[in-house]
Amino acid sequence: MSLENANLRCFIVAANRRSFREAATVLRVRQSSVSRAISRLEDELGVSLFVRHRSGARLTAAGERFLSAVLPACEQLETAQRTAAAAGRAETGIVQVGVLTSLAGGFLRSLLHGYRKLNPGVEIDVHDGSRDSHLAAIQKHALDVAFLTGTERAPYCECAEIWRERVHVALWKDHHLAGRHCLDWDDLRKERFIVSRFAPGMEVQNYIVRRASTCGVRPNIEIKNAGRETLMNLVSLGQGITLVSAAWASVGLPDLVLRPLSDAHDVIPFSAVWSAQNDNPALRRLLSIAHMMSGHARPGTSDWAAPTLGIRRLHDVNA
Repeated sequence: MSLENANLRCFIVAANRRSFREAATVLRVRQSSVSRAISRLEDELGVSLFVRHRSGARLTAAGERFLSAVLPACEQLETAQRTAAAAGRAETGIVQVGVLTSLAGGFLRSLLHGYRKLNPGVEIDVHDGSRDSHLAAIQKHALDVAFLTGTERAPYCECAEIWRERVHVALWKDHHLAGRHCLDWDDLRKERFIVSRFAPGMEVQNYIVRRASTCGVRPNIEIKNAGRETLMNLVSLGQGITLVSAAWASVGLPDLVLRPLSDAHDVIPFSAVWSAQNDNPALRRLLSIAHMMSGHARPGTSDWAAPTLGIRRLHDVNA
């Protein structure tokens, strides 16, 4: 048996109003339409639901029982419809975000803060991890989007550059280079770099080797069995230096200082990577806001996000 939703609605309103005429007024249809809808419902159920009379209509005993049974189901259906519609408008739901950089400051923190402000009903679930693990999760739809360094496209993924950050050297406050306003690679010839064994340590190591070689520097790199936070504390304790993005400037560790690399090549792009098959409305809203904030608004989108958030364009952050 398949009960038509319109017939049920006519029945419920008529039962509440005790009148087909008043039900028609509420539903903005003709009284004959209400009468036909209820007749179809009675024919399908095989029982009379109303006793009709000139002054209105009253429920039969079977109608009373049917009303008490069908009301909770209809309320649940309406709730489900409202919930689905809200999710389709990105008013509710969840967006799974993979990150490599710090959330202590910078563009990504501003983006997630602004998104949360505009979409308080959407949960933002942030995942740390390596580039490879994030890409694998995106392809499996275990992640909605990852914000990664570089602009290289991954198989079966969409990629869009969102912002850039200048690379900084992290040193302890008593380091002989800490008094400089900015540094270049020639200053780092005799320094010992430390990097994490965990993400994004391998990317940092590869970056050091690549940039140092182009500047004629042979880097001394030691791999530490420590996460990012612990590694930065080791730097502040004088166990070596490392490279970080500008977002780390907001991390208030004692005895830690950051100095930017002056070379124009030491500005790295950050890109959003996601699956083209992912139809999560919350993801689409996040990407739209990211493009607006970066000044890279995509064709066909309205320029509303950045003014609403009160955030300036952030394409080149600390560059």
